[in-house]
Amino acid sequence: MHETELKIKVFGAAILRKKAQPIKFVTLEHRKLLSQMAQTMYTDTGIGLAAPQVGIGVQLVVADIGQGLYKLINPRIVKRQGQQVIKEGCLSVPGICIRVKRAKRVWVEALDEDNKMVKIQAQDLFACVLQHEIDHLKGKLIVDYASLLEKIKIKRKLAALKITSRSCDLKI
Repeated sequence: MHETELKIKVFGAAILRKKAQPIKFVTLEHRKLLSQMAQTMYTDTGIGLAAPQVGIGVQLVVADIGQGLYKLINPRIVKRQGQQVIKEGCLSVPGICIRVKRAKRVWVEALDEDNKMVKIQAQDLFACVLQHEIDHLKGKLIVDYASLLEKIKIKRKLAALKITSRSCDLKI
């Protein structure tokens, strides 16, 4: 049986603004979806991907900054420390980079594929990626961090993405 290829949803797709639902118990389907998400992330040369970005409103995240793949279910930040500003891009907001202020170090709790609690202490780029993906689970995008000047500069690009998103959503 051929698995359905996941497609990245772009700015303007309603799912990107909705809160993702927590998963009560990790099933084989969730594990398959996490593997498909990882493949999609690697194919699109991303370093993180949340389920809403592929049109699925559940709390699943994959991330790999070159130190191994993390597959997280219901991730939540339990502690933040420090501050950093990184210019971020997003697979769902192609062609746009925003300077985002985030915690330099985060402590995250989540379930793994075997329904076991995992605790991650992340810093620098990995902390940024985890915060970015957890934002997706809350319906928040990098454009929400843009300054007024940045919003003015990217307004046209965002409008074009919305049009693209609407036309893509109608394709069957």
